Amino acid sequence: MTPSATTQDAVSVSEGQRERLTRLAYRMLGSLAEAEDAVQDAWLRFARADLAALRDPVAWLIRVTTRLCLDRQRAAKAQRDAYKGPWLPEPFVEEAFDDPVERAEEVSVAFLLALQRLSPLERAVFLLHDVFDQEYAEIAQTLDRSEVACRRLAARARVHIEAARPRFSPPPEEAARLAGAFMYAAFRNDVAALASLLAKDCVLISDGGGKRAAALRPLVGREDILRFLAGLVWRSAVWPPPGELRPARINGLPGFVVTAPDGIETFAFQAGEKGVIAAIYIVRNPDKLLALARTRHP
Repeated sequence: MTPSATTQDAVSVSEGQRERLTRLAYRMLGSLAEAEDAVQDAWLRFARADLAALRDPVAWLIRVTTRLCLDRQRAAKAQRDAYKGPWLPEPFVEEAFDDPVERAEEVSVAFLLALQRLSPLERAVFLLHDVFDQEYAEIAQTLDRSEVACRRLAARARVHIEAARPRFSPPPEEAARLAGAFMYAAFRNDVAALASLLAKDCVLISDGGGKRAAALRPLVGREDILRFLAGLVWRSAVWPPPGELRPARINGLPGFVVTAPDGIETFAFQAGEKGVIAAIYIVRNPDKLLALARTRHP
């Protein structure tokens, strides 16, 4: 039997939303693999739904994807509590954003870390309203909460998000220059050059997930970071690891994908004021780099 025109229209419109749904799920979960699984689950439910009866198939998919993400967050709480070392979101590597509603800062590491500090409901309301431009009435239906409650959740979330937002946004070319200069100085073990590139209150977070070597706490301050790097050299460790460096845009920040003998890792750099680096984010956990490994080795 041939599908009705209404059904065909629903499928056609909704297929164009898959990437956007994945970005919503990624922001909620901090994992691209988990996000893709959640969207796929939503799509399976969509395939079994009575499409002709859906007034707004896109809103339906957003609602189902959000609820699936909330379920996954609850199920993963114990695993997150037992995580070894600092947690960083799975790297989101791409060249540009096609969706004009979304901006690079909304997948930045700082933004995603701020989201993770919100409650699951605060995160969902903030993303659906402030990022995906949904009305509070729709959000209330999705979360089975009143509109008043959703507005309060969004207000609390905005306070935390604004507090975590970087105070300074340098030109892209300046940020890329700082990223390249840091890697060049690190490879040469040029301590003086590294010191000149780091802000006094710079933060370095490395996520190995207990599966690859990484600092077991965030390194805070220029001196703390330099001591850590000096310790690696003293132990005859090579850092950054030798291998292929590919410039990339990681969570909206300039950085590098490094293919080393022991695997792939990513470096992302947040530029600060006065031509220095405010934060460095390194992901070494192999579980969070599977997508990059598949891309490189199909």
